[in-house]
Amino acid sequence: MASWVLSECGLKPLPQVWNRPRTAVCSSYRSKVRIFRSNQSSADLRLDSTKIAGGLFRERRWDLNVSAPVRVASVEEEEERVNGVNGSGDGEEEVGFDPGAPPPFKLADVKAAIPKHCWVRDPWRSMSYVVRDVAVVFGLAAAAVYVNKWFVWPLYWAAQGTMFWAIFVLGHDCGHGSFSNNPKLNSVVGHLLHSSILVPYHGWRISHRTHHQNHGHVENDESWHPLSEKIYKKLDSMTRILRFTVPFPMLAYPFYLWNRSPGKTGSHFDPKSDLFVPNERKDVITSTVCWTAMAALLVGLSFVMGPVQVLKLYGIPYWVFVMWLDLVTYLHHHGHEDKLPWYRGKEWSYLRGGLTTLDRDYGLINNIHHDIGTHVVHHLFPQIPHYHLVEATEAAKPVFGNYYREPKKSGPLPFHLLGSFIKSLKKDHYVSDNGDVVYYQTDPSFGGFPPSN
Repeated sequence: MASWVLSECGLKPLPQVWNRPRTAVCSSYRSKVRIFRSNQSSADLRLDSTKIAGGLFRERRWDLNVSAPVRVASVEEEEERVNGVNGSGDGEEEVGFDPGAPPPFKLADVKAAIPKHCWVRDPWRSMSYVVRDVAVVFGLAAAAVYVNKWFVWPLYWAAQGTMFWAIFVLGHDCGHGSFSNNPKLNSVVGHLLHSSILVPYHGWRISHRTHHQNHGHVENDESWHPLSEKIYKKLDSMTRILRFTVPFPMLAYPFYLWNRSPGKTGSHFDPKSDLFVPNERKDVITSTVCWTAMAALLVGLSFVMGPVQVLKLYGIPYWVFVMWLDLVTYLHHHGHEDKLPWYRGKEWSYLRGGLTTLDRDYGLINNIHHDIGTHVVHHLFPQIPHYHLVEATEAAKPVFGNYYREPKKSGPLPFHLLGSFIKSLKKDHYVSDNGDVVYYQTDPSFGGFPPSN
């Protein structure tokens, strides 16, 4: 049954190219696009672009291969489609925004817009957040045990599970190297934090690195990536229910650690897993040993305190933490009002993949979980510490333009995001097996939802 489970949420980013013209509009993205006429010939509109992969430059054109066209220009309407600009220089007319088109800026442009101090990692400041969160965790546990009233425990579970999630985010910063410039400090703190909430630090760190390096890629991404239509149709009805019906996707993370996602194999605990290369096996073993030690400690505490008390103090908050993790990481890449592109082949690049991520507003939770909802800049530049993400994002917005999707403002608690989550699970089922720029499609036979037009 573990095969139904989805994945969860230190990179050298790749540069990006300028926007590309084309003479036909092909996209499965459903939006009304306003176009302009151009007197230029297609030969005049050809752009050269470059992409770096593995340190080598390769020249190519941006000719999209999209899964399903919704409009194709006629011969009389031959035009270029460059987001927001009429390349002819005269008779300018507004152009509809295409989120799957290459952006008219490079990664270096975004980086240059971010103030230099946002890149500075302060280990003392980072450790202050650790001290704060750990103190709150023990304070909540002590208060719950002291009061020990039935109405207090649900409040404790919600609060403590949220703090476990905050602890995870700090360990996440250690994994990216944004906690400090000292790899040993990052590793020690990361192991202590993640092992305490039953996360294998190095096993997760390596797979999460893979996620960032391949964000937005249909096959290569490692976090909530889409199922291809072929894989989706092979799922039995129970697996589809578990994958796309609340609350089951919100409980997926522990199973993912053991077995990954449909279509992928390997375990975060197995040093021989295809998640890792041979020189990473010692790190994986270390993290697995630390995870085992924490599990053994919980078993020991069950004998000392009783299993019910351990369940109340740790077990239920752990599952609240899992729900936070699955919800937040899913919504970083799904659930926007407009469809977001996913890429394959030559159409994928580090910049284009990163621009499909989403920022989310969590109200009062923003500060508690260290602004992890400020996610676009984090995905492009994970070395920026969490306490600089908001400022860095504000600085980068003018460069992003329409590629940045302003998050809906939250009340004190982000209940509105549950609606986005449920709606996405009902609609975002699979992507086409073909095409280099694809969008989620809906299975009309699942859950009784009518086919989309």
